[in-house]
Parts: sequence; structure tokens; C-alpha cells
Amino acid sequence: MKETSWDDYKIAYQVALDGSLSRAGVSLRINHATVLRRINQLEQALEVKLFIRHQRGYKLTDAGCVLMDEMPEMLAKFSSLENKLQNVEGDISGELRITTVSSFSPVITPALKAFRAKHPKIRLKLISTDDIVPLDSGAAHVSLRAGPSPVGVDLVVKNLIKLETAYHATQDYIDEFGQPKTINEFNDHQWVLPTPEKYRIPFVNYIVDKIDKNRIVFQSNNFSDIHDAVIAGMGIGPLSDHQASLNPSMVKIDLDIPKNGESIWFVYHKDLKHSARIQSFYHFLKAALSDIEQEHLRTSNSKTNKN
Repeated sequence: MKETSWDDYKIAYQVALDGSLSRAGVSLRINHATVLRRINQLEQALEVKLFIRHQRGYKLTDAGCVLMDEMPEMLAKFSSLENKLQNVEGDISGELRITTVSSFSPVITPALKAFRAKHPKIRLKLISTDDIVPLDSGAAHVSLRAGPSPVGVDLVVKNLIKLETAYHATQDYIDEFGQPKTINEFNDHQWVLPTPEKYRIPFVNYIVDKIDKNRIVFQSNNFSDIHDAVIAGMGIGPLSDHQASLNPSMVKIDLDIPKNGESIWFVYHKDLKHSARIQSFYHFLKAALSDIEQEHLRTSNSKTNKN
């Protein structure tokens, strides 16, 4: 059998996942002609067909199904080996891949800039998604997760910060429409809310259950879009206290709405417990977010004293 390339296996696996050369090319950021050449190269070396070509894409053969079943474990092992090798020197350099919920991205961006300024050899890659990215896949080194404490035998979990979310509107909105004083006044206002798949969140569900859905003037499945729309004055919507403190025009709506104290967890794979990059990033981010909390408290106290 001819010699094969590990990269060819990864390319073939991506074709199996995406179902076509063109989509795999987009995922891998290479030309689809290169994808085809590498697939042919691998099949010729193995002397076995992995795919059946047809008009609607690439269908797996029995050998292709074996590839599909075995590659996730192979990729996880390779990622583990890569992490261990990179951590031998203890140097704070190289790529640091971070995944976090979309609503938290704007909060940590200033901290990421400051971390890079301190460690200029670091290259940061931020994956902003509300989906959980499995750390054993190697797609991310650190996951900043919201909600209950993550559970997993291979995970190291540390509490990072607790963010409070409440409903806010701009002063301009309040000057024009006022603000609801009771539940009966909810339908007199314009609301900026997430799309239905997020209605299960308690502080969202509380509002949705009590308003005419026609009063929702803007929706998005991304909390960053929600926050931007609230800050733009489109209506009343959820905003973290930290984000509200960065926008002087924002006014918290004083209603008996369930408070959402959401913990953000710093999560990484146990293979990275001796990583200088991970440990330095954790301590730096923890300190930076602590400063944010203190600044928020000073801002809140200042507003209270003025009132």
C-alpha cells in the first residue's frame, strides 16, 4: 500500500461530514479541486473507495462509514497529543482557541486585547456560539460556558464571574413611551426579545407569557443582536448590568421580573491543566472581570446616590 497523509484523512472526514466537495472546501478553506485531488490520492493509496459520487453529493461506502465512525476518536487523540506537546515548554505563545456564548463576547473582548498586549506571541481565536463545543475535539482550548456548572470527567471547571441580567430601555425611549409600572401596562410597550427557542429562559418566559406577541418589534436568535437593538432604542429588552453600565443612556426597568444571575464558567480539558497559556489566561481574565464588577458597583452606587 502506498504511503498516506494524515491531512488526507482529515479532508476525507470533512467531506463525509459536509456531503460534498464544495461544502468541505468552504469548511477547510481550500479549493474544492484540491479536496477532490486529496480524496483521489487517499483512495488510490488505500486501494479502496470511500465515497460514491452522485449528482446530489458524496455518499459513503462501507469503508467510508468506518472512516466516519473512527475519525472522531482519532481527532480527539491527536488533539490531546498536540496539547501535551505544546505544553512541554510552558511558553505563553501559539494559538489559544476560546469558545463562549454570543452574549458574553462583547464583555471579554477588551480583556482579550489586554491579554495579547501582555503576551504578544499569543494568537487568539474566538468562537462565539450558543452551542456547546466539545473540548476533546480540539476545536477549542477553553470554553466560557453560561448556566449550571458543566459536568464531565475530563473537564476542569472554575467559576469565573456571575452576570446579572435585567430589562432596560434607552432614556429616549422612556421619554417618548414612558415605562411600564405594572404587568397590565406591558402591552403598551415595544419589546426586543429572543426568538422562540430561547423562551424557556426564565426571565424571557416571564415577559413572553404576559404580552401580545405583536408587541415584540424585534427578535433574534443571537443575544448580541438583542443587546444592540435595545441600545439603539428599539424597545425594552434584556441587557446585562455590565453592558448597561457602558451605555449612559440606558435605564433599568424597575419591575418584579425574575433576576437572572448567570454564572460564567471557565472550562478546559484535563490534558491542559499544566498549560502556561491556559493558567495565565484564567488568572488574567479572572482579574479583568473582577475589575469590571468593581466598576459596575461604583457606577451603580453613583447612580443611586444621585437619585
